[in-house]
This record gives sequence, C-alpha cells and structure tokens, in this order.
Amino acid sequence: MRLPSTTPRTVLTAGALVGLQGLAALTFMVLLLVRGLFGQSELGTNVFGEAAYFAVLTAGVLACSIGLVLGKHWARGPSIALQLLLLGVAWYAIGPSGRPEYGIPVGVLCLAVLVLLLNGRTTEWAHGRDEDDAE
Repeated sequence: MRLPSTTPRTVLTAGALVGLQGLAALTFMVLLLVRGLFGQSELGTNVFGEAAYFAVLTAGVLACSIGLVLGKHWARGPSIALQLLLLGVAWYAIGPSGRPEYGIPVGVLCLAVLVLLLNGRTTEWAHGRDEDDAE
C-alpha cells in the first residue's frame, strides 16, 4: 500500500502517535476482559460492559489513526478532539488522582500530537491547499 505523496510528515507522525494511543486502549480493554473472565472484578461492577465501551472507543481511535496515516482529511478533526479530551484525563491523573507517573506521559503525548495536527503545513493540507495544487 502506497501512502499519498501529498500527505505531510506531520500528519503521518500524528497518525502513528494516535495509533499508539489506540494500542494502549486495546491493551486496557483486553486486561478488563481477562479480569472479568477470571472473576477479579469488584462486586456490582460490570467489567464486560466496561470492556465493550472501551472496544467502541478503541475502534474510533484506531480509525482516526488509520485515517491520518492514509492521508484522509476527515481524521484530523476527531483526532484533535481526542487529544483535548485526553489532556483532561492527563490533568486529572496529575492533580486530583495523584498519579503523575501516568498523567505526565499522557499529557506530553497529547501535546505532541496537537502540535503536529495544528502545524501550519498540516492545516494547509487539511484545507486542500497543497503545494502540488499551486503549480
């Protein structure tokens, strides 16, 4: 499979980083399923329902990642929204939860993806004003 030649490296890199987030979500979902299958969940919690919820979220994150890597313009907006939501999660992990060892890496990754997706070249690409069109 050939990647579109007009897709900037910033978009491809952002797609790869969003893919890492999707793989992390997939790992969490599998761990939830294993926990539920071996009866290690707290009484009254529905681990399988939570895993199904994360399966839907994971599918969306991975779809955005694949879309960015393939150079699809539609994937930029949802990816930006995802990063903003995850920044809130990172803030909560750093502050109220007292788990900076989780929050700081998540926050740094989100900021890196946002910088890539809001880069001038990426914005020009998203609006369809590629250098190839100018020639």
